[in-house]
Amino acid sequence: MVARGQPFDDAVERDAAIGETDWAAPLPGAVSSVFPAPSGPLALVSLGDPTHPRVVLVPGATGSKEDFALMLPLLAGAGYFVQAYDLAGNYESAEAGPPPGGRYDYELFVDDLVALLAAGTPAHLLGYSFAGIVAQLVTARRPELVRSLTLLTTPPDPGNSYRHVKRIGWLSPAIGPRAGAALMLWGIRSNLNKVGPSRLAFVRSRFALTRRSCIDDIVDLMKHAPDVAPAVRATGTRCLVATSEHDLWPVARYAALAERLGARIAVYRTGHSPCETTPHQLVRDMLRLFEETDAG
Repeated sequence: MVARGQPFDDAVERDAAIGETDWAAPLPGAVSSVFPAPSGPLALVSLGDPTHPRVVLVPGATGSKEDFALMLPLLAGAGYFVQAYDLAGNYESAEAGPPPGGRYDYELFVDDLVALLAAGTPAHLLGYSFAGIVAQLVTARRPELVRSLTLLTTPPDPGNSYRHVKRIGWLSPAIGPRAGAALMLWGIRSNLNKVGPSRLAFVRSRFALTRRSCIDDIVDLMKHAPDVAPAVRATGTRCLVATSEHDLWPVARYAALAERLGARIAVYRTGHSPCETTPHQLVRDMLRLFEETDAG
């Protein structure tokens, strides 16, 4: 376990020095493309040498590949080929989704991720928030595609994953998917996370493309999260559970998830988005996981 209050290191210093970032700016050297997934065209960004070991980063609901803008150069600089994409229905993948009258469900997101992974070499996989549930399902079903698994602030409990959210979790049984999505979107637009002006402008701009029906469906999916941790553990895949002191869920819930997975846990002094606020520390811990995986 990477404990809270750990000794100062260079990653902490570099994270503290992060200033205002232009989240909409293209990454130098990155290649933007479209992946033909089962649900439709997915916006994809790649950075690094394609012959190097592969890392795939998957954002959560209302998010996008740009959420990893600070991580991609670090991972590519460490010798990895890094890819990130927008989930179906989100931002520049808004045209991907179910047929008319259908819904965004776990199978849709799992099939898309399986197709992307199968199109290249097996990858070190990170699932952020909701996408961590999808990443676990993929790992359990197709472990040969996943070299290691990092779960970043992923809802830690099966069933109604909102029930242990700090302060308001007890209300979750009475809040339907549409109202829950509205509450989530209101919190983002109102900047409850107190992000900088560039970040706030970018996350607000994404809503012009992201499909509201997708967010409603994802909120509903998170109220019916599958209990997949035992199946993931049975694959023998090395895992890292990464969270923060000020995440939506208590650290104790993440510790319980890590125990069920047989995983190490890393806890950062930040909020729900360590990929944005403590990327150097997160990448440091991911690289350790990669090295342990490669060592056998």
